[in-house]
Amino acid sequence: MMLAEPLPAIMIEPLVRAALLEDLGRAGDITTTATIPATILMEGVIASRQSGVVAGTDAAVLAFRLLDSGISVGVDRPDGSRVSPGDVVIRLKGSARAILSAERVALNLLCHLSGVATATAALVDAARPYSARIICTRKTTPGLRMLEKHAVRAGGGSNHRFGLDDAVLIKDNHVALAGGVRNAIERSRQAAGPFVKIEVEVDTLDQLAEVLESGVDVVLLDNMTPELMLEAVRRINGRALVEASGRIRLENVNAVAATGVDLISAGWITHSAPALDLGLDVRSLGQFS
Repeated sequence: MMLAEPLPAIMIEPLVRAALLEDLGRAGDITTTATIPATILMEGVIASRQSGVVAGTDAAVLAFRLLDSGISVGVDRPDGSRVSPGDVVIRLKGSARAILSAERVALNLLCHLSGVATATAALVDAARPYSARIICTRKTTPGLRMLEKHAVRAGGGSNHRFGLDDAVLIKDNHVALAGGVRNAIERSRQAAGPFVKIEVEVDTLDQLAEVLESGVDVVLLDNMTPELMLEAVRRINGRALVEASGRIRLENVNAVAATGVDLISAGWITHSAPALDLGLDVRSLGQFS
């Protein structure tokens, strides 16, 4: 089990607050306010209903505490924990109104991010025993990139660029509009600072030869077969980090890792990972004294 370091609350609070405001609308939770007296105290748990890897506990906890700072919250399974059906992830005690009003936002974030972590962990497991790292892409849900990339780390993966300002990644359209790969690389080298990495995407061995002549930090092998990747890795021969990308799935990730690439990027772990099934169960009710 590889636990992920939590994100500072100041980073995730704007996202959670916006989600709560979206859900509460203009009049608040009119169902809970109408049906549950303000004096009702409840204890409950968020438990897993299927096997997977947890992520998003900090966001879920924050959702409850933003509605009522007096809610007692305990995290049994922190981010990065593997869970089975029935395992308790979070324990709650406090105002029933506040807990029920925050429930959907907390679970939306927790289930989605745990799904990202679970999908990542599945790729990491499938790529063993090779040394290739599973990394995410910028194919993320608008507004949730920071949390989704955290979830990838919780699943045992690593992060690619967080944004367009992290590193230079020259793709086919850049090459076409720059007048060739050499022009694109040289212009990038002149414009980038000394700490900015330069990566170039290639999909043929001829393109690879031209990139290697110019020298770059990372080569992205796009939509190549494992056989072609193997030859590309041989030709690169340690002169650059090698990333494989394009249609990476559980069924082929082991074969890709076996080619000797350093990084394997997969967009679907953030944009299409199924949510992990978790739910809130009431354990007891009482009255505020």
